[in-house]
Amino acid sequence: MRLWEVQTGKLLKTWDYLTSIKRVEFSEDGKQLLGVTEKRTGQLSHIVVYDIDTTPGAEQPDEPALRIIVDELPRVTVAGFSYLTKYIVSGHEDGSVTQWDAKTGEMLTNVFSHDADLQVTDLQWSADRTYFLTASKDKTAKLHDANSMEVLKTYVADTPLNSAAITPEPQQFVILGGGQAAMDVTTTSARQGKFEARFYHKIFEEEVGRVRGHFGPLNYVAIDPTGKSYCSGGEDGYVRVHHFDPPYFEFKFEVEREAANQLRM
Repeated sequence: MRLWEVQTGKLLKTWDYLTSIKRVEFSEDGKQLLGVTEKRTGQLSHIVVYDIDTTPGAEQPDEPALRIIVDELPRVTVAGFSYLTKYIVSGHEDGSVTQWDAKTGEMLTNVFSHDADLQVTDLQWSADRTYFLTASKDKTAKLHDANSMEVLKTYVADTPLNSAAITPEPQQFVILGGGQAAMDVTTTSARQGKFEARFYHKIFEEEVGRVRGHFGPLNYVAIDPTGKSYCSGGEDGYVRVHHFDPPYFEFKFEVEREAANQLRM
């Protein structure tokens, strides 16, 4: 796991592990760095948290401030910090989602949000980190409350999902990415593999549009914090940056239109 300085590209620190690092994420204030290690080659899955010294030229710590050894649960696939770094939330290969105390590492809640034995493939947060979105191989993405871990909304696709992102306010969308494994799809048509970014209304759970462009499954989608664009990374080896046209910002779901018309009347 490596820490870089964005402005100069300088490598600041390398932490070596005996197995793969599956996920990294900064805390909301940028003062902590979380990593998830793979469970294999005789190694257990870990969630590690390092305190980051943002002072120019500062030495970074060799040892983590917190280490959660995930031995009673299936391996961790994704993890991240909630608002105010209060919780760490992790997704697992068995479809469950776990809430941990970010200060002590104590497990607080474990819930089966997705189908058993179909792994959680992504976990991304709202801008204020009070709720989060998970994607799964069970062809659904689910919106959760960070405190109660309750599933608030479910977005159903017809293909396994690898990633899901939440657009910032005032846009009310989630973007899902996935697709059938390339080996399972004919090479004559990208459409048959369903290699598209799918837009759903966050509140009403309805699909409102799709964007094509990749020739393989989408492995990740990410939103520009301003909400003006998003990017998608595909198994075809491309990262595509998409800028939204003006009609996107003017879009109103039919129920919203009817409510607005009633208010005007």
